[in-house]
Amino acid sequence: MKKNLFVLLIAGLCAVNAMAQKAEDGKAFRFDFGGGEVAEGYVSVSASDIYSEEIGYGFEKGSSVKETIRMPKRKRKSLDALGYDFVGSTDGRAFRFSVRLPEGNYKVKVTFGDKNGTSKTTVRAENRRLMLENIETAKGEIRTDSFNVNIRTPKLSAGNTIKLDTREWNPVTGEIKTFTWDDKLTIQFNGDNPCVCAIEIESLDDAVTVFVIGDSPVTDQMGGGTWAQNLPRWFRGNVVVANHAESGQTIKGFRFQRRWDKVMESVKPGDYLFIQLGTNDQKSRGHDPMWPADDKAGDWIRTHSDAETDYIWELAIMVVEARRHGVIPVIVSPLSKFDRKTLKPTSVMDAYGKNAGKAAELTKCAFIDLWSMSKDIINAVGEDGLKVYSDGTHTADYGGYLFSLCIAKGIKDNKLELAKFLSNDLVDIDTKNPTPRLSDFNVPIEKRR
Repeated sequence: MKKNLFVLLIAGLCAVNAMAQKAEDGKAFRFDFGGGEVAEGYVSVSASDIYSEEIGYGFEKGSSVKETIRMPKRKRKSLDALGYDFVGSTDGRAFRFSVRLPEGNYKVKVTFGDKNGTSKTTVRAENRRLMLENIETAKGEIRTDSFNVNIRTPKLSAGNTIKLDTREWNPVTGEIKTFTWDDKLTIQFNGDNPCVCAIEIESLDDAVTVFVIGDSPVTDQMGGGTWAQNLPRWFRGNVVVANHAESGQTIKGFRFQRRWDKVMESVKPGDYLFIQLGTNDQKSRGHDPMWPADDKAGDWIRTHSDAETDYIWELAIMVVEARRHGVIPVIVSPLSKFDRKTLKPTSVMDAYGKNAGKAAELTKCAFIDLWSMSKDIINAVGEDGLKVYSDGTHTADYGGYLFSLCIAKGIKDNKLELAKFLSNDLVDIDTKNPTPRLSDFNVPIEKRR
């Protein structure tokens, strides 16, 4: 028994090393799910394969996964083997599959379907970024869809790291607390009847990357949703979204925590940088709750920017620096806040919303006026605003979806070259009569355990 365990351990380590080498060589990882005949060139993954550092791939703990085999096992050495078995959810909840990979951009192909039935699957990646929405297969249909995703670590080239906050890591144990900054790609499957047959992952070095920086109404939220989390849904082809926004951020804090350094190290000429900050820049007293109380770097007075002066200039400096790297900057004005009693937009963000536009005018930078568009949407939806926003500041999944459509509209209105990558099923949003309406919004949301 010990000898057999030793052989299995050595085989597992060899597989991990081979996979790591493939990632560096730009070759693909291929996983065949379901427990049936394994397609040639694929790695077999069963429902009991839980992710571990030793193996380097597997389902995340807490995933309730079942296997289905539609045909008896027989010799079948072709890709057709992918369609005869799959994994799905045992309890109707989302499940996650992870693969250890170096930071970078990747193209992911997912094969869906059931030879004896229908399927409907929504795919998110990393920390709930919406990639594929309600992919349906008819009875017996097997189809493959793809998306692009960015993954990263906190490391900087000089041997430093960015300054993560307490939402992102445990300062006592050093443990990463979010899928955003770990050393793996995590894919979430959800929907009425997700049937996942296979996954193929390959490096995507030449993609146009859309970098996003911002604060909590922009970051990849663990609950709810933001426009940047939903934005990947609206792209096709050779483009990927890298959302570096984080809760509690200000323009000055983003630099102090070396997050700006991380972005500037990662960009290449022809990439884009979307900048939406201001929600926290107005704060001049108290302490950022994202930081331990004894960490004076979290005092708002250190990162406050006046709306009429340094807020404009700090935005302008970011635009200039981005251009020096050959990057195309886009300033996005901050979302309006929402009064949950009156169901109306508040005036809290008015000065920052207007002056984001002044910074864009000063630098002749592309500008998306999300502040004005969000006010229009709040005024248009009435009581549905309680589902657009999860509180007075942050958006719910429905709101993040609507505002991602606003960003897509802004891309088209600014006639950015990026617009050629927008998906064919994108419909221009009318902010004074926004669709989809709440009653028609059917993107599955992860059920809490």
